[in-house]
Amino acid sequence: MRYSLNPISLPHTMIIIKTESEIEKMRVAGRLAAEVLEMIESHVVAGITTNELDLICHNYMVDVQNVIPAPLNYKGFPKSICTSVNQQVCHGIPNEKKLKNGDIINIDITVIKDGYHGDTSKMFGVGEVSAHAKRLIKVTEESMYLGIQQVKAGARLGDIGHAIQKHAEAHRYSVVREFCGHGIGKKFHEEPQVLHYGKAGTGEVLDAGMILTIEPMINLGKKEIKVLPDGWVAVTKDRSLSAQFEHTVLVTATGYEILTLRQEEMQ
Repeated sequence: MRYSLNPISLPHTMIIIKTESEIEKMRVAGRLAAEVLEMIESHVVAGITTNELDLICHNYMVDVQNVIPAPLNYKGFPKSICTSVNQQVCHGIPNEKKLKNGDIINIDITVIKDGYHGDTSKMFGVGEVSAHAKRLIKVTEESMYLGIQQVKAGARLGDIGHAIQKHAEAHRYSVVREFCGHGIGKKFHEEPQVLHYGKAGTGEVLDAGMILTIEPMINLGKKEIKVLPDGWVAVTKDRSLSAQFEHTVLVTATGYEILTLRQEEMQ
């Protein structure tokens, strides 16, 4: 789940550097969030509703993992996961509409374990997906990883955004501006804000012990979006497809550690 962009950023002193014990708790929360995405994959098929996906994830988180689904009742959000389908950019609310062959869907999972948050999301294709949708998904995931690869102590936030924007725009896609990544820990959304566009060498300096989400939203068409009357669901204005991936990332002295890696990414 992502952070609504607010141009007023708090001072660097507000950024929380995690202790070793906090980092270990974040590792646990991150692994559990990743496991929800692994569990739900086999259920993402034509004919299932996003409400059913939400219920499966909710029951798994609460009954099997013994975690709290962070989105549920967060600022009034009514469900335990976000399901953003096709032209939905983010904050998709699960409902009774059935997924159909060719749909693409982002499932965004955030869990709370022992007071700490793990936050991650992934794109899924339903049945046979078009070539242009597959390409958008591939480039979006590549963009996220290129952003993550900029992370290390002494780097700047602008380095992350620049790498993402450069790769997405090289493929003639656009980067959503209104939502961004964020610091994360005891709180769902902490400082700093992590923009997915920008200029290298600018922005906050990263320090070891910071934990951030990097979660670019990339559109097949233009970057402009609108939020629906429900106050949550963001969609592309031109109705073009949108894709997004997210990981929770620890800044280390020499680089980074992804706290929400799935088994498929460890091979």
